[in-house]
Amino acid sequence: MNASVTPSRESIEQAKLFQPARIGDIDVANRIVMAPLTRSRADEAAGDIPGSNLNIEYYRQRSNAGLIISEGTQVSPAGKGYMATPGIYSDAQVEGWKAITRAVHDAGSKIIAQIWHVGRVTHPLLNGGQQPIAPSAIKPDVVAYTHQGKVEVPEPRALSVDEIREVVDEYRRGAANAIRAGFDGVEIHGANGYLIDQFLRDGANKRTDAYGGSPENRARFALDVVDAVAQEIGAGRVGIRLSPVTPFNDLTDSDPQATFGYLVEQLNQRGIAFIHFIEGATGGPRDVPGFDFAWARRTFKGTYIANNGYDRQMAIEAVETGRADAVAFGRLFISNPDLVHRLRQGAPLNAPNPQTFYTPGPAGYIDYPALNQAA
Repeated sequence: MNASVTPSRESIEQAKLFQPARIGDIDVANRIVMAPLTRSRADEAAGDIPGSNLNIEYYRQRSNAGLIISEGTQVSPAGKGYMATPGIYSDAQVEGWKAITRAVHDAGSKIIAQIWHVGRVTHPLLNGGQQPIAPSAIKPDVVAYTHQGKVEVPEPRALSVDEIREVVDEYRRGAANAIRAGFDGVEIHGANGYLIDQFLRDGANKRTDAYGGSPENRARFALDVVDAVAQEIGAGRVGIRLSPVTPFNDLTDSDPQATFGYLVEQLNQRGIAFIHFIEGATGGPRDVPGFDFAWARRTFKGTYIANNGYDRQMAIEAVETGRADAVAFGRLFISNPDLVHRLRQGAPLNAPNPQTFYTPGPAGYIDYPALNQAA
């Protein structure tokens, strides 16, 4: 689609972005994905349980997306790094999620759980009093937001090999619980400076054993998690989110192309459903050097989901030209519950209010207006 030509309403209706597709083993009504969005509105006092009426309504409103990726959902108490984020490790959490997945399915969409462990990006005030864990005992230059205010995170402790295997099993159980809760699959959070990303990048991983050193060794933890999850629920229901060049959460790598190039090749061999790429810096500029996303698109034969700063025209063109199979939107889905309808019609978009991204209650959560579909 030529960017210099204003497309007609008819051509927009036929644009691939709005057409059905298959992502691994999951059939979706369109190629617009709701990105995982931390909203900090789980029932923390009861045990980080989702499924309140507010939570259900929030996801139901956004079920025009072809695929919804849930907010980050910790696989263990130690994996929690933010207030009021939901888990996927207890029976009560599974029961809470069931009400959400049922509402999404009833509204005609599909939903997968983003399973995560924040690793070193947490504080004992958030994770039940535990010292944060990481590949290496390197303190990141980040702060944690707790009920006692903003605090520096402490130095983490390095995981032993036996402990690494235990964490891999937590991801596996998280995936099994996700299917039990009615999710259509999972996205493994391997981006944005959390535990898997900490193993991948040499700025945080200084290990000298089988999980450190070469790109092959640093990718071992990520691939162990992918293999365990795929064995549990099937590779066609597994995806992973990657951010090869983002500096988010004080993470660096000396050679992202080598590090993530190897990982992409290995993921391709495993036949997983998708890779969800943050192209550039998370929530920031797209033109960050160090990794060839076009190469990744050619190399990985599963679904390529593009993310970071896409607008309507960019998304249409990316899918039309084959640069991506689907496009994920984050902040625009926060403020536009009916985003797919608005993009299809070229309607004006509500602006998001960052002041209410993480605050309790309905404001900025379920009160953004939708278009009048009868108009």
